[in-house]
Amino acid sequence: MSDRLMGVKKLELAPYHYFSKAEWSGFRADEPMTLDAADVKRLRALTDPISFTEAEEIYLPLSRLISLYVEATQQLHRASTKFLGADGRKVPYIIGVAGSVAVGKSTTSRILKALLSRWPSSPKVDLVTTDGFLYSNARLDELQLADRKGFPESYDRGALIRFLSDIKSGKPDVKVPVYSHLVYDVIDGEFITIDRPDILIVEGLNILQPGELPKSGKPILFASDFLDFSIFIDADENDLTTWFMERFRRLRETAFADPKSFFHRFTKMSTEEAEAFGMWAWKEINLPNLRDNIQPTRSRADLVLTKGSSHAIERVALRKV
Repeated sequence: MSDRLMGVKKLELAPYHYFSKAEWSGFRADEPMTLDAADVKRLRALTDPISFTEAEEIYLPLSRLISLYVEATQQLHRASTKFLGADGRKVPYIIGVAGSVAVGKSTTSRILKALLSRWPSSPKVDLVTTDGFLYSNARLDELQLADRKGFPESYDRGALIRFLSDIKSGKPDVKVPVYSHLVYDVIDGEFITIDRPDILIVEGLNILQPGELPKSGKPILFASDFLDFSIFIDADENDLTTWFMERFRRLRETAFADPKSFFHRFTKMSTEEAEAFGMWAWKEINLPNLRDNIQPTRSRADLVLTKGSSHAIERVALRKV
């Protein structure tokens, strides 16, 4: 077989459709933009410079795609319940958003939530992060995992699975533990309540992580098993390093200045000492987690948004159905 034909064959077998920003923006069709520039500014994270134009070109078409997927899923559910003569209660549609620290997961999740909740049908859209399912700092110390916070083993995966299972089964008033970035810990006895949303967005570093199968062969569930649609936000390691350090510097000037902050001591350090700690945290904790646990899950996502050095999305990859 010629090299040319081999190239065509490989292209045909690729699991994703790839689009430039300009190509993807065309899928907006005539969908009206329901956010304004002030909304986008309010929703973006501290160091994520997302523009109104990008929200319109990337996230508006994405919300349109998800609306079609949700409608198709609901039709399938209605057909199934009719066939089985079962309870026709709604089944929440769950979207997972994964990617590295500092890549912009929070901004993506918040903008997507705002767009989806403004559909003409006014669906109930909730957003949670997997941070609430981290073990407490005390428990991490007991397990000798304090320096592996954010790694898969630092989460109470059983609690996360129970939460997602309850949501999928239509259970009302499901509680989620609250995590405080100020004190860098789960707040004991504090919860938010999720009550039967139409759509739930779950943001987390390792939400696509499959985990290890037990040697016994016993069936086991993973968080990713509950996702109807998954998004991975991708970027080059060098850019992620830059963005992490930019965020660290901004936090040192803002949130860390609060005496209640777990990281308040960094405001007392010299710039050189603080920079050295920030780079240590990236190289020894976040980068290994990215390489070993987060990046390998990229190929499991339904949609991959690839960012360039400016933090803007340059390419969109959509899994073939």
